[in-house]
Amino acid sequence: MNLYMVATPIGNLDDITYRAVKVLSSVDVIACEDTRHTMHLLSHYGIKKRLIACHAHNEEESAKGILALLDGGSNVAYCSDAGTPGVSDPGARLVEYIRAESEHAVIPIPGASAFVSLVSAAGNIGKSFTFEGFLSPKKGRRQKRLAELFRREESFIVYESPFRVLKTLEDIKEAGECRIVAGRELTKAHEEFITGSADDVIASLSGRDAIKGEFALIVIPEGICDKREEDQDS
Repeated sequence: MNLYMVATPIGNLDDITYRAVKVLSSVDVIACEDTRHTMHLLSHYGIKKRLIACHAHNEEESAKGILALLDGGSNVAYCSDAGTPGVSDPGARLVEYIRAESEHAVIPIPGASAFVSLVSAAGNIGKSFTFEGFLSPKKGRRQKRLAELFRREESFIVYESPFRVLKTLEDIKEAGECRIVAGRELTKAHEEFITGSADDVIASLSGRDAIKGEFALIVIPEGICDKREEDQDS
């Protein structure tokens, strides 16, 4: 029996692959980060399946139940709330457990990912980049990690909530000179891209009555793109 790790839309429900719909329609059980969230997606495509919860707080225990289902002859799909499982989302512990404790195949069903979507619309960000995901909510740890990321001398990508994005941008500003491409509400009705220095992005967001929507930020340290051009010329 197989465990399918299924990427789901990050906003626009049309951003799901034919293969993902086929797999979700054919498996016996769907494990998911939030059953209510996944039920909305399944209802949109007319899919009715047994759902079980597997989220960050119960992933290790839930993995045992999923293994029992696989051992019992059921094919199982796993969906996080949005995007690709295991990428700043639950799923990695589940995969690790199934691989360690059984010979059941773990099959990726690729699809939407917020940071890949942002990279595709960002322009030149240099030869390589680091995907960081969510930074620590604690200021000291966040600042320390940002300093480490700047020392890597490559672009890096972070996710942030609307409630903490200004604090993170201020910390980025203090960490070093850079250009930022900020994606807000990617693929949704109010999708927006804000580009410029940290000051530019802060000014754009600070002037609003309220900041809404999840953010993905590409931080491009000063000189990164120039370095790429030098590497290509050499």
